[in-house]
Amino acid sequence: MPPPEPRAPANKATGEFERLYRDQVDAVTAFFARRSADPQTVADLTADTFVQVITSFGTFDPRKGTARAWAFGIARRVYAAHCAAHSQQRDRVLRLAGRRELDADQVEELVDRIDAERAARGLLTELTALPELDRAVVELVDIAGLRAKEAAGALGMSPGAARMRLMRARARLRGATETTRGADHD
Repeated sequence: MPPPEPRAPANKATGEFERLYRDQVDAVTAFFARRSADPQTVADLTADTFVQVITSFGTFDPRKGTARAWAFGIARRVYAAHCAAHSQQRDRVLRLAGRRELDADQVEELVDRIDAERAARGLLTELTALPELDRAVVELVDIAGLRAKEAAGALGMSPGAARMRLMRARARLRGATETTRGADHD
């Protein structure tokens, strides 16, 4: 069942629009019926197409192609927008379905953990001034609690190189902390 006929624009193109609508409504409806088994979706997409046809009818140029091709171009864009919106909605539902609500005890435990890691977050901020490998060694040893030898293995370097990087990075961080403390007292 095709959607109700839209009201035509109030200008001299009224007859042309009505003719286009009558000639193409069945074909556009069939276009959507091949893509969806839901009658409401087919009716909505057909109606959306002809709303766009009617609102942009003044821009139709018969020298650039047929009215049928123009209407189908609009139908394709309407369908593409529908698919994109449907995909985004499905992704949101999947993300929400995968997320469970935390009970009060879990929230309290995470708040405590976040508070306990406050100093480490400050250290991570200071680490941004260090070269990447130095930063990685400090993070693995001083924040994650790995031994220098374990950090070296994780980073693909010798234990001696990891210990040297760790020693230099800690010295730089101490110097930066002392400079910051001195500036705070001025």
